[in-house]
Amino acid sequence: MGLLTLNRNSDQVTSSGRRPGIPPRVIIGLIVAAVSVFSYFASTSYNPITEQKQHISISRDQEIALGLQAKPRMERQYGGESRDLRKQALVKDVGSEVVSRSDASKTQYRYEFHLLADPSTVNAFALPGGQIFITEGLFKHLRTRGELAGVLGHEVGHVAARHSAQHLAKQQLTQGLTGATVIATYDPENPNSRASAQLAMVIGQLVNLKFNRNDELESDRLGIRFLSQAGYDPRSMIKVMEVLREQSRSRTPEFFATHPNPENRIEKIQSVIKEQFPNGVPAGLKQ
Repeated sequence: MGLLTLNRNSDQVTSSGRRPGIPPRVIIGLIVAAVSVFSYFASTSYNPITEQKQHISISRDQEIALGLQAKPRMERQYGGESRDLRKQALVKDVGSEVVSRSDASKTQYRYEFHLLADPSTVNAFALPGGQIFITEGLFKHLRTRGELAGVLGHEVGHVAARHSAQHLAKQQLTQGLTGATVIATYDPENPNSRASAQLAMVIGQLVNLKFNRNDELESDRLGIRFLSQAGYDPRSMIKVMEVLREQSRSRTPEFFATHPNPENRIEKIQSVIKEQFPNGVPAGLKQ
């Protein structure tokens, strides 16, 4: 009988025949989460334009390569390059002026500016590494060279701040943490655990949305800086927002889908201008 005596403290088993303790899926999830967090925070780079440390997982050369690879697809999506050579030349000229005469020239990116043929879509956007686009749908509503410089300066700000590279690193972190949560919480024998996986995805989306809004404000700030350094009146950025607001009365420009537009966007731009020019905007700047 002595051989059959069980030690209840050391040999207790569950009703399913398994020893109690941390489930293997939880341990694996914790490992995945730890690796994701470590990789994110270990990839740090200082950006002299924003004067901030950033979590970046790719090099500038890789950013440039990604932008060049995505360029043909984006052009096809918006009807290809505009056939109006005069407008194309104006976009390239103003864009080059904003870059060459501002701190954006110190970023070592190969900025290229493109006017896309789509006449109805109101949008402008930047790809990582310096590929910058504006549609004819937005271009036709701009009244001055300064307003065009405002749009392009804002997009240059996204590139100089390395927002795409930051988002890539954040997505990798979010995917890693989401995957870890799914692994740790999903139990095939418990259908209710699916809700935890769905919640993890929602949280990840909210985190990235928050940074999108911050990116826009930072690009506004950098755009104002580049604009004024190139000799343009930074208040042109306000006029651009007024143009977009006017367009939004009849329809929502696609610009607002990729550029979150808080209600106080214009007020924030005005605040940045006052901060950069406490004694007022100098006279004689180009409109």
